[in-house]
Amino acid sequence: MPSVTYIEADGKEHKVDVAPGLSLMEGAVNNLVPGIDADCGGACACATCHIYIEPDWHGKTGTRNEMEQSMLDFAEGIKDNSRLACQIKVTDELDGIVVRLPVAQF
Repeated sequence: MPSVTYIEADGKEHKVDVAPGLSLMEGAVNNLVPGIDADCGGACACATCHIYIEPDWHGKTGTRNEMEQSMLDFAEGIKDNSRLACQIKVTDELDGIVVRLPVAQF
């Protein structure tokens, strides 16, 4: 099962196993990782699962689609590596991925 490391804004790490096919958001919620609110439940209708993808993983997580970009426009602290965790499906290729969480979700 792929391993995912979620790093809170204060540096606290949560390394968890996430089943392939689940989203990074579902992996965080299922493992009680704080900082992923997931208010819309993964419907890409909010931006409360905002994460930052570490540079080494950009090519393996795909790109933002139009709907995701629209939702990110409502989030605070957007960077070039900002994504919504609900839009990234875990695959075996993502084993070891590291994502960072913003200070807060809005």
